[in-house]
Amino acid sequence: MTATNKLRILIIEDDPRMLELLCKGLREEGHTTVPAPDGDTGLDLALRHDFDAILLDLGLPGRDGIDIALTLRAENKRAFILMVTARDAEDDVIRGLDSGADHYLVKPFSFAEMLARLKGLTRATPRSAPSSSLALDPVRLTVRRGNKVINLTRSEYLLFSALHRRTGETVIRQTLIESIWGSDPISPNALDVLVNSLRTKFDAPYEHKSILTVRGVGYSLQPDPAPSTDDISVSLQELIR
Repeated sequence: MTATNKLRILIIEDDPRMLELLCKGLREEGHTTVPAPDGDTGLDLALRHDFDAILLDLGLPGRDGIDIALTLRAENKRAFILMVTARDAEDDVIRGLDSGADHYLVKPFSFAEMLARLKGLTRATPRSAPSSSLALDPVRLTVRRGNKVINLTRSEYLLFSALHRRTGETVIRQTLIESIWGSDPISPNALDVLVNSLRTKFDAPYEHKSILTVRGVGYSLQPDPAPSTDDISVSLQELIR
């Protein structure tokens, strides 16, 4: 992102009218837009060029949004992905977020709401590749940490996924709130209550505490420390006994 917060945005959308309106509106805000009318064109552009953000429709000709997001994350493309789609079922939201999207916006939406979500995402620290050996299961809503399988509620899973996708970074409160509740009204301390619930399940049994509070900003998920040389030596001795 540039110092003036003007973004280079790829818009992957197969509705010609929607594509035109998004490009026009974002250009009027000072951003650079690159349109892609289908999934194959969008993925090709996203792989060959660097973008600050991608507006990604879910249902597309050619590659769909889930496939595109998974491919981009596998290729370590770190652009923020705002998935825009008419699909609002809980399973679709979870699949979209777990595929690597940073947020999920359901059509129809106002341009002002989309712009606010986009600004909220890109205010965060620049992306870096996550480093974590945790295993997430979006179907069963579980996280595996070491040998322990941790069962989560839907809201806990959405919160953990938002933190996990940016392991080592600070995720601002508003981004987390929108990842879980969207634009629904919530109580002022709802996020803090949910974080404490997640900590009880995820962190309490372990010496290393992974979910850190960044006061006045948000929360951060820290990777488990690498095992020490002594730990590795003990493990090898156990293996050869």
